[in-house]
Amino acid sequence: MPPPPASAPTRTTGTWDVIVVGAGPAGATAARVAAENGCRTLLLERAAIPRYKTCGGGLIGASLAALPPDLNLQVHDTAGRFTFSHNGRRERTLTSASPTIAMVYRSELDAALTEAAAGAGSEVRDSTALTGLEQHGATVTVRTNRGDTLHARAVVGADGSASRVARYVGVRCAQVDLALEAEVPADQRTADLWRGRLLMEWGPLPGSFGWIFPKGDVCTAGVVAARGNPAALRAYKDSFLARHGLAGVRPLNDTGHLTRCRRPDSPLSRGRVLVAGDAAALLDHWSREGISYALRSGDLAGRACARIVSAADEAEADAATDTYGRQISDVLAPEMHASSTLMHLFTRNPGLVHTALTRLPPAWRRLDAYIAGSTSVAGIMCTPLARGATALAARFPSTPATT
Repeated sequence: MPPPPASAPTRTTGTWDVIVVGAGPAGATAARVAAENGCRTLLLERAAIPRYKTCGGGLIGASLAALPPDLNLQVHDTAGRFTFSHNGRRERTLTSASPTIAMVYRSELDAALTEAAAGAGSEVRDSTALTGLEQHGATVTVRTNRGDTLHARAVVGADGSASRVARYVGVRCAQVDLALEAEVPADQRTADLWRGRLLMEWGPLPGSFGWIFPKGDVCTAGVVAARGNPAALRAYKDSFLARHGLAGVRPLNDTGHLTRCRRPDSPLSRGRVLVAGDAAALLDHWSREGISYALRSGDLAGRACARIVSAADEAEADAATDTYGRQISDVLAPEMHASSTLMHLFTRNPGLVHTALTRLPPAWRRLDAYIAGSTSVAGIMCTPLARGATALAARFPSTPATT
């Protein structure tokens, strides 16, 4: 159960209660929650809103459950069929028991969440980038590219995987991957082919996969693998797009970015500065899904900031940041630990994972339940089937996909 709302803070003239850096799912959620808890909140975003963000844009059940009610967001498709393949072979399509995964554009999702934050009372300033951050006692000073010197009683860093706030806090990562993605216009035949169906293809590089997410007359397609061999990943992307008839069309967007997964001992705060979402490197190791982590950690960070602002002294403020860390450890860290175990299994033997998902109905039912939000990755990995697969994979050499 989430903690009860903090009492309305006593405000200091000329000082914001909370400044949130980054208007993605984590930051916009933190700003909305802090404002709903009575905090005078400022949300900063370096780009002009709406802005493009490299992201598949699939909302699983955990993400949908964490969205604010009545969010003004367009869903462009809902996937009820899932096609899995092993480097373009052994293709099999399975049907979801309860179609859940909603296809959206991140630009629209982030804009809607930012609008919700503004509706709750946050002030939003886009095209405003963080350039400096320091703390003195109970005040955090934030400097921006506009020449502003702002003061706050608490700050949330939600400025993405390349976060300046994360560097200040000292976030450390256990896994860094590179994702390449294109948004490709789809003709009528291609749109009909993918409507209501997504693709997950286990790729030729260790821990890699490709995806196609349908969004009406656009398909979002991409590949991801461990950072370190960008030429091989680009070659995989080119062959992946060509095999699925998505090459030769000028993409609307063609970008890449790094995804990061935190080390279990990585800090989540430094004084009155907290990190959430990608800035905290909260991400699923296997699927690289991060929106659900961003929404949930943003909510917890917003509540923590309200408690910091309302604290009677520094000891109480420190206790609020400690509570935030414990909540992440209790709620999200077990998910990341389980997904790390699954990633290790997948990297060693993607063929085994593919066979289990496509040929063993209990394995698909558990994954389908996770997509719908009725179980977690930890819930999947504690099953006898998952434990047996992990033990089996450890007994045999790795068998990565081949070209």
